[in-house]
Amino acid sequence: MMCNLHLSHTVDKNFQTWASIKQSRIEHLLDITLPPSDLAPINLHDAMRYSTLGGGKRVRALLCYAAAELCETDLAIADAAAIAVELIHAYSLVHDDMPCMDNDDLRRGKPSCHKQYDEPTALLVGDSLQSLAFEVLSQPELFENASLLVNNQILMLNILAKASGSKGMAGGQAMDLSAVGNQLSQMELESMHHLKTGALIQASALLGALNGSASQLVAVRSFASNIGLAFQVIDDILDVEANSNTLGKTAGKDAISNKPTYVTILGLDVAKQHAHNLYENAIVAIAPFGINAQRLRELAGFIMQRSF
Repeated sequence: MMCNLHLSHTVDKNFQTWASIKQSRIEHLLDITLPPSDLAPINLHDAMRYSTLGGGKRVRALLCYAAAELCETDLAIADAAAIAVELIHAYSLVHDDMPCMDNDDLRRGKPSCHKQYDEPTALLVGDSLQSLAFEVLSQPELFENASLLVNNQILMLNILAKASGSKGMAGGQAMDLSAVGNQLSQMELESMHHLKTGALIQASALLGALNGSASQLVAVRSFASNIGLAFQVIDDILDVEANSNTLGKTAGKDAISNKPTYVTILGLDVAKQHAHNLYENAIVAIAPFGINAQRLRELAGFIMQRSF
């Protein structure tokens, strides 16, 4: 089931082909980047692969590639960025699902990592995926030009580290845990989700836009900030309107956990309109770049009509 407000956001067949190619590409790259499951420690490596491969729409990787096309960033750099953000995202899902966090037994339509394996393994999977992300970005051969290596590689590491830590995703998760059972204002909720969800989405776009001009970087940052919040608003809507099979995770979990969401604060209809307004803001941000920003524009539509 999709929220009715978003049914008008059609996705072009050319974009569907592009997205399918990129999704297959990142799946292959993750497959060859992750340690093989027959390498010791076998259980840990098998769990890392279980938690990362074969699931999700790879929205963060697609953001890397779309921003890279706008800014003419080298494909090898976009690949490394896409791998890194997907590894960080996978690690965050493993830890989020653990009993000490959101305590969810279902992820991407199959048992969560801690249910398929055990809690200590899930903890180590998250730690290992996070480390591997930074290993990928720090590989010496990523930049052929030594001067670019010093400047850009450190910048990439800095972007991802900020998005992942206490001033980004981890901080947002801490705020989310503290908010359970409490009333938040819309501003407080958006501050939380700018960190929990938006920080990694923004980092994904900025890493792809590494080669961009100053005006492109400003536009990509604004685009990603707005579409990142829209992504979270839609998550909150789908938690109410979709079922567990559609979501690939437990539906209605926010209500059960007494979490403040855009739906509980704004109501369903206003939340849908807010998601649409954020989408429009994202499109306006990249409008000056016309056809060159087409993939980002189409990806925003894809995010608006997602049903997972």
